[in-house]
Amino acid sequence: MKYKRSGWRLILSLIIVCTAMLPAPASAEVKYSTFTRNSYGNLVWLQPAYFPVGVIGADLYVTDPNNPGDRTVSSLKEPKDIFIDERDEIYIADTGNNRIVHLSADGTFIRYITVPDNPLNKPEGVYVTADGDIFIADTGNKRVIRLGKDGNVKKLYERPDSKFISDSFVFTPVKLIVDKRGFLYVASQGSYEGLLVLDPEGRFQGFFGTNQTVLTPLEALKKWLYTDVMYSKEVLKRPETINSLSTDENGFIYTVTGGSAKSNQLKKLNSRGVNLLRSSQGSFGEYRGVDARTTVLNTVAKRPQLIDVAVDRNGNIAVADKQFKYITHYDPNGNLMYFWGGPSDFGTSQVGLMKNPVALDFNSKNELYVLDDQENIVQKYRMSEFAQLVDEANQLTLSGFYEEGEQLWREVLRLNPQFNPAILALAQAAFKNEQYEDAKKLFHEAGDQEGYSEAFWQIRLQWFQRYFSWIASFVLIGFILLQVLDKLTKKHGYRSKWRNRSGLRLPSIVLHLKHALYVLRHPIDGFSAIRYEGKGSFWSAILILIVVYFSLLFREFNTSFVYNNVLRINVYTIFTQFFIAWIAWVIANHLVSSIYRGEGRLRDIFIGSAYAMVPYCVVGIPLAIVSNVMTLSETSIYEFVDQGMVIWIALLMFWKVQFIHNYSVGETLMNIILTLATMLVLGLLIFIMTGLTRDLISFALEVMREVTLR
Repeated sequence: MKYKRSGWRLILSLIIVCTAMLPAPASAEVKYSTFTRNSYGNLVWLQPAYFPVGVIGADLYVTDPNNPGDRTVSSLKEPKDIFIDERDEIYIADTGNNRIVHLSADGTFIRYITVPDNPLNKPEGVYVTADGDIFIADTGNKRVIRLGKDGNVKKLYERPDSKFISDSFVFTPVKLIVDKRGFLYVASQGSYEGLLVLDPEGRFQGFFGTNQTVLTPLEALKKWLYTDVMYSKEVLKRPETINSLSTDENGFIYTVTGGSAKSNQLKKLNSRGVNLLRSSQGSFGEYRGVDARTTVLNTVAKRPQLIDVAVDRNGNIAVADKQFKYITHYDPNGNLMYFWGGPSDFGTSQVGLMKNPVALDFNSKNELYVLDDQENIVQKYRMSEFAQLVDEANQLTLSGFYEEGEQLWREVLRLNPQFNPAILALAQAAFKNEQYEDAKKLFHEAGDQEGYSEAFWQIRLQWFQRYFSWIASFVLIGFILLQVLDKLTKKHGYRSKWRNRSGLRLPSIVLHLKHALYVLRHPIDGFSAIRYEGKGSFWSAILILIVVYFSLLFREFNTSFVYNNVLRINVYTIFTQFFIAWIAWVIANHLVSSIYRGEGRLRDIFIGSAYAMVPYCVVGIPLAIVSNVMTLSETSIYEFVDQGMVIWIALLMFWKVQFIHNYSVGETLMNIILTLATMLVLGLLIFIMTGLTRDLISFALEVMREVTLR
């Protein structure tokens, strides 16, 4: 046979094919690593979840009709989509060659679908129904074409004529699916309205799954402040367009949006267009910042660009990230399972790694096929034993068979003790078995605040049921005894002596601390006394600041996990942040007040600002203690007290500025605004000076090194 050479691409394809024919590599030989994230967002290394087992599409050819024995290499060219039908046959939208490539389940070539009478032009999407009809997103021709099994045209779907579609809408289909009714859901290039829905006859039925407009804080402020006329002159902010879509056996529609949004890049939509992945809002689109081979953190501010989504037969979701070349897997509820992959080195091809993944799909065996439009191949991956064990255990748990799945999850944890989904599943199993103490510990380890709260609620309920009668009896008896004691001692002289006792002579610092408490009850008189009567002292203010700092630490260490899931607490960071912010406030307020007609001295500002922080000790410490007997059901109470404490401190600061400097309300507001602005300027100056000093020291060290070496 005669082959026409196609340069380095042919050689490269042959190398990949030969490499893929080798046995599945062992864990250590896989070119990429697999990771998950624990409950606190930290990366956790896992055993490989998928192994590369083959390459498809590297040996395509065309036959000369005049000489059947003469074959010419005809590789894929910029393919954009892959679809696997119910018989596991593979369809590839070979965009650059204006054709659909049809392969058997084992990757053997079957035919090219080209539609000679109505040629395709840059087709980017393909979908095959259960009865064999082939729907093609004929992007270049701005239409969807429906073919029968034999490849003959059955219907053309062009831009629908409807008053509900704006005149500016351009119908440029790139991806599509067809539901069991025969309705088409089409993702059109640049369409911010969502998926275009057509009935089997091509009539417009509406838009579906529209994304919300994501506004930056500045854009939101403009929208709030500007008039309609002013805002109409701004550049319109549109929702992100849908990149791709998929569907599962239950009819749910999955969409991916690879834009600037930090969340909601992946959605699972029901028939009403409601996203069912509510529990994982915010986990999609997180920047993972990890090189799959070196595990070195990358600080470049980039976000994933999700390009395609696929769902396996068990409802697990896989998405392809075009930015970082990762394949990420979620369970049917949208909980992260693991992610793997990474870019192959420039100028080389490495089995398992990708240049530019653009589409993916699963066959009936849950084998994964990933299409790469730079390598112009499809890589085939098979689940490892670890991933199969995870999937089997997860299916049992999601079906409510917690006890049956418990043993499997324990085996998963034996293989990897940090695998968070296994810890969470065991917690759910313990809760199901009414082992609430064990469930609470496991929910805490898994970082699940809601589950922890539910387990603690049950523990608290059982405790009250066991001891309520004793508690009620104790309270009732105690109340009766107090009443009897009051009656018996009413006429005794020691009570009148205690009421008429003379004042004790207390140390001055105690008197100053008592004045701090007086400020809480009478802020106007209290702050005026600091300024004009000399009440308060530096030592009492410093002592209060120390107590406030330890109150901050106490809250961080002792607030219930229900309201505080911080894993690590850095006492030095808390110290630095608190005291730098407080000292900056005092200095900035003194500078502004000196210029802005303020009467307060630096002493008064220092003492008054410290005394205004007392509510944090009075409220914060008891709130932290009480939080340990509260659940998420009492969140409104916790937040009310917590926010009330903050408002109390803010009001005390306001009154401190007003009455120490003898301001009106308007002058007080202006002073606070200027103080905050001055704090910002001071921070910038310190940052600049620190950077310049560091550079100067580095320069001096370099000069000394040069002098020493010479």
